[in-house]
Amino acid sequence: MEMESLRHPFPAIYAPDSRILILGSFPSVKSREQMFFYGHPQNRFWRVLAAVLGEETPQTAAEKKSLLLRHGVALWDVIASCDIAGSSDASITNVVPNDLSRILDAAPVRRIFCNGGTAYRFYRRYDEAVWGKAEALPSTSPANARTGVQALTERWRAALAPWL
Repeated sequence: MEMESLRHPFPAIYAPDSRILILGSFPSVKSREQMFFYGHPQNRFWRVLAAVLGEETPQTAAEKKSLLLRHGVALWDVIASCDIAGSSDASITNVVPNDLSRILDAAPVRRIFCNGGTAYRFYRRYDEAVWGKAEALPSTSPANARTGVQALTERWRAALAPWL
């Protein structure tokens, strides 16, 4: 797969009452095509988050955005631009981080979570000194095949519940 230099193609989701910020690394090919977060049908993010929040899994971008905002959850990615091959987090180079102040200055976020090791690694490199520690959660990506939906849901629920 060929490396491409890409900019993040769609905006963060947050509201003035967002209490939690969940950060991914950079949108996958499917997410970039759909212009919305976690667009790959095999990504478990929406199933896991809906289960944690006690709701039905949202299907449309509007339903997904509504789910987040109703529960005080902001969603964004650590990376504003990078070189990447397809959807491979392992291929990411030449990172320019997103400016998290647009969310963190506007909302009373009490806890930051990273969806997977890549997001956590880049958060620690670019943002931790400014915004403080984040908690790494197991990735909902289909590449994380060793962790099933139930285990993901239990781990995410334990981490998010105190902050919801």
